[in-house]
Amino acid sequence: MLEVAGRNVRITSPGKVVFPGTGATKLDLARYYLAVAEPLMAAMGGRPVLLQRFPKGAGGPSFFQKRVAPTAADPWLTTTVVSTPNGTTSNALVAVDLAHVLWAVNLGCLGFHVWPVTAADPAHADELRIDLDPSPGVTFAMIREAAAETKALLDELGVAGHPKTTGNRGIHVYIRLQPRWDGIEVRSAAVAVARELERRRPDLITAAWWKEERGSRVFVDFNQNAPHKTVFGAWSVRANPTGQVSAPFDWAELVSISPPELTIGSVPARLAERGDPWAGMSAHRQSLEPLLALHRRDVADGLPDAPWPPVYPKMPGEPPRVAPSRAKKS
Repeated sequence: MLEVAGRNVRITSPGKVVFPGTGATKLDLARYYLAVAEPLMAAMGGRPVLLQRFPKGAGGPSFFQKRVAPTAADPWLTTTVVSTPNGTTSNALVAVDLAHVLWAVNLGCLGFHVWPVTAADPAHADELRIDLDPSPGVTFAMIREAAAETKALLDELGVAGHPKTTGNRGIHVYIRLQPRWDGIEVRSAAVAVARELERRRPDLITAAWWKEERGSRVFVDFNQNAPHKTVFGAWSVRANPTGQVSAPFDWAELVSISPPELTIGSVPARLAERGDPWAGMSAHRQSLEPLLALHRRDVADGLPDAPWPPVYPKMPGEPPRVAPSRAKKS
């Protein structure tokens, strides 16, 4: 029983091995989240979260849980109504405090997929997430180079971006926004960023939604900003054998950052030594206008919207949602 945020949270089977590569247990995972509590809550506190549960640990099967309901055993759980692209609603867990985090950990949730809105203001997306996604054949050195190009663009526009590892092979760059724009506007800005990065480095970066057009280039996944889309959260732990963390880092570390070294065993000491690389991010919220200016320029030049994911209804201005090879065949 752990006393956290004024609550008693039970961790059942605390000695169960969750990460077979290191032997780390469920209690070790809970203690990791206790160690990173302050930056974790600064990053996702007050936001709805999607749970991916691994009942048998990181090597076993998983399932997503969006719906959460308080019971007599945990009447203090906070939920909020979220919607899917087709309009289906459900009550999702809100990361109010660390007690809510550890409650989910006890259910076998290793890390959290986080909404870009707060439960208090669901109409405004206050985060833009630039997802630098490795296509087949892309090395992490190429991801680093794409991240440097992203920083150069944001610096030129006067927008502060904050990087983190994805916990796998990519890098995310977060922009904490003033809560003034909805999800469609934020996605439009993300599309414009992806296209501008591709213009500047077409040898390295692509904004092509269809995999057949990407080649061995870094894909800037603009659709991670589509309304109702969740992204794997900062400080969250991936389901790999060593418990790799999606870890924020400082831009000065870009040339040396090594994702496999960032695990639940190493990140707490790193945090204690270096502090939170994202400290102050929420105190200096950014305007989306410089990025929307890129979008308006593209629209004026006659560029259509980029394709949306298949789970979304057909959107205004969207081109045919069919891969180029299939379109040619038709």
